[in-house]
Amino acid sequence: MIRPEHHKPLPGAYSCILFDMDGTLVDSAKGVTASAAEALASVGATVPGPDQLRRFVGPPMMDSFRSVVGLDENVAKVALQHYRAAYARTGAAQAQLYDGVEALLHQLHLRGIPMAVATSKVEDQAIRLTRHFGVAHYFADVCGASDTLGRSRKDDVIAESLNRLRSRGVDTSRPVMVGDRIYDVEGAASFRIPAIFALWGYGEPGESVHAAATASSPGELLPLLQGPAQQSTAVQ
Repeated sequence: MIRPEHHKPLPGAYSCILFDMDGTLVDSAKGVTASAAEALASVGATVPGPDQLRRFVGPPMMDSFRSVVGLDENVAKVALQHYRAAYARTGAAQAQLYDGVEALLHQLHLRGIPMAVATSKVEDQAIRLTRHFGVAHYFADVCGASDTLGRSRKDDVIAESLNRLRSRGVDTSRPVMVGDRIYDVEGAASFRIPAIFALWGYGEPGESVHAAATASSPGELLPLLQGPAQQSTAVQ
């Protein structure tokens, strides 16, 4: 795995910004954990305690069903369908934007920096949430997971997001990823893209070690996103 170099903030280096959703833009823990618990109960699996359920927030849900509670592939697929139904029914309504996110997006928009969402959440749910919170107009694209297209890993989502941005004429020569889990950092590193780690999200200790920078609040992101100079070659 190629890791981006650590660097200090310097202005004007990023040509576009990819944002994770859960744990970065949106506090979705309550709805995600409740929906995951309902899904596990639906397939007869033991529902873990709150600390373990919290690990479901952020990573691809199939990964969590397998790694957190040890479901096999077939049972995990059934649980995933139960999860999505529960989340669409009640879980999404429990999400909320983190304080400071809308102001951050507004300021970045005023500066003319193209932005996109690149999330492991199912794409139609991600689109609905950006519209629900009134922030859809800030994003050139919202890209999420897709079962039908085989897009589930974070690097798959990032690749598709960059392709869509390029098709819209966005300069993707110097992108940056903002996220709160190691999946965001490693997915970005697959393309030699630096990641800024959102410490207010759901990441566990050590997940930010290979991030280019960290921020403890959305307000701290603005000077970083105007940008650390990235000298390594990003995906073209």
